[in-house]
Amino acid sequence: MEFLDKFRKKENIQDVLVTEKQDRRLLSHVPDATHRRSNTDRRAHDPDKKIDRYEDYILEQESGIRYTTGFEVSLKTLLKDKVKRRCKGHVVDISNTGMLFELQKADYEALENTTMLKANFRVLPGSMPEGNEMSVRQKVKVVRRFETPEGKCMCAVTFTKHLHNYAAANKDRYMLAASSLLMAFTVSCVLLMRAESIIYFKFNKMLYLYSLITAVFLLSRYIFGALYRPKKIDPDYTPGVTILVPCFNEEQWIHRTITSCMNQEYPIDKLEVIVIDDHSSDHSVDRIKEIVERIQAEAPEIYHADERLSYFVQPRNMGKREALVAGAEKAKHDLVVFVDSDSFLDPFAIRNIVQPFKDPKMGGVSGRTDVANTYTNALTKMQAVRYYVAFRVMKAAEGIFDCVSCLSGPLACYRKSIILGNKDSWLNQKFLGQKATFGDDRAMTNFILRHYRTTYQDTAVCQTIVPNRHSVFLKQQMRWKRSWLRESLIAATFMWKKEPFAAVTFYMGLVVPIAAPIVVLYNLVYVPITQHIFPTAFLLGLFLMSMMMSMAQLLLRKSSTWIYGMMFCIYYETVLLWQMPIAWFTFWKATWGTRMTPEDVIEQEKKKQKKEAKKQRKKGGK
Repeated sequence: MEFLDKFRKKENIQDVLVTEKQDRRLLSHVPDATHRRSNTDRRAHDPDKKIDRYEDYILEQESGIRYTTGFEVSLKTLLKDKVKRRCKGHVVDISNTGMLFELQKADYEALENTTMLKANFRVLPGSMPEGNEMSVRQKVKVVRRFETPEGKCMCAVTFTKHLHNYAAANKDRYMLAASSLLMAFTVSCVLLMRAESIIYFKFNKMLYLYSLITAVFLLSRYIFGALYRPKKIDPDYTPGVTILVPCFNEEQWIHRTITSCMNQEYPIDKLEVIVIDDHSSDHSVDRIKEIVERIQAEAPEIYHADERLSYFVQPRNMGKREALVAGAEKAKHDLVVFVDSDSFLDPFAIRNIVQPFKDPKMGGVSGRTDVANTYTNALTKMQAVRYYVAFRVMKAAEGIFDCVSCLSGPLACYRKSIILGNKDSWLNQKFLGQKATFGDDRAMTNFILRHYRTTYQDTAVCQTIVPNRHSVFLKQQMRWKRSWLRESLIAATFMWKKEPFAAVTFYMGLVVPIAAPIVVLYNLVYVPITQHIFPTAFLLGLFLMSMMMSMAQLLLRKSSTWIYGMMFCIYYETVLLWQMPIAWFTFWKATWGTRMTPEDVIEQEKKKQKKEAKKQRKKGGK
């Protein structure tokens, strides 16, 4: 029993999240309907500064966001008597523009008349959003000193150079140069190796053809991903939007999801939020009711939340698709945004994600999904790199051709008319006689792609909670592979009608992962055994592909997690790759594996009956 208790404690991993300091207003980004306060009345705003672009306004707003943290800062000052004084402080919160730290009483009193300090500290991973980790040495200006009722001595300072400017001058330019050189070197090596494939093509046509297809597919993704640019914001374009949040057994995160959906910098008469609980068996409904009532009670004359926020509970557990359709049928506006119940929207996500819909042929838009619990453990760090490259490189490359193959579940926007027009086909989708219960995002994307365009908006950002345990992660990945295989085969029937290059790369992307297990077995098992040749070239190719992933993370995000890109590639080749053959033969399965859907309950009952039957047979044999 003691062993089991220790095992359960180990399994119950606590997620590590970047913590934004709570504003005194729950909905701090929502425009004030009474116009008594504007959204520029925030920390770090310079009222004399003229802002021409909406993107600059967003950057300025984000600069004032403070993050709760707990690292040390070393301070040095020059007092009036010319004697240097050194001391240490404990940072309580930090933003791009300044920080607040606690001092010992003696140091607090000694710095009474000091206006400038020299600060030396390191922004630790997880203290601020990914990419901000760095060492800082610069002068800071004391703007406020105070003692709390608990007797703590606090000092607030502003940076003489904002952290993003400091990073650009002292960190980013070196990382940019190093990552650019390494990326160029890696691409050059890949091209040289593929030139070798052309030379020796006649000796093994199938193998070298696969190598060429893989290289062209991946290099084209990185090239077009680098060329991608998101649609710029037109402040006057604010179509009506309804956010739909389907929820099932998500009591831990649903309150944060709902708050982030409501706390949008968007006209209040153009935005509503509907939460659909799919008959949860935990305390999700209580949590939903609690946060909805709290939001509705906060300044109703300003936010009108009672008119814009609602929820309802499904009569029974019917599935995610049924919940989304039920919400879409109640939606007041022409655009609907699907948000997963463990995903949290950036305050400007809706403002950004609607911009591509100025094109009347645009049917759906995917936002970018970042990992919220990046710094929990090595598994979540690997997923953070994978998510960023998958969206910022792979999905961005598809977005150039308005042909994104998956409008991802955590954050995607659709025309309501398309959802309702395809609801029967979506709800009753079957593949080879089996009902499709997951892969709802890919399935709806396929319905849209047949007649409309789909694209990607990198500036529409949400964060999502990813699995922190390998057992849950592997179940999730198996489900994703099954839905990817099913929906990719369906998409293959019409993608040839799309823009030629988008179509060609789609079919390349279909062939590469399906054939990968066979190619790996051939190179790492068959060739060494039968021909006694060490697979140096193949392993070098895998290393170069992993380097490209890591360098993309370093180049574009400037994050300390870049090394985990290489680790993920190793993990993929040794573990995840071998899920694909299983998916070939089990893609008809309808169970989720990570939550108890009706299909999972049925499957569990079947296994229970099999176990009982096996026991009965053993008893009968005796």
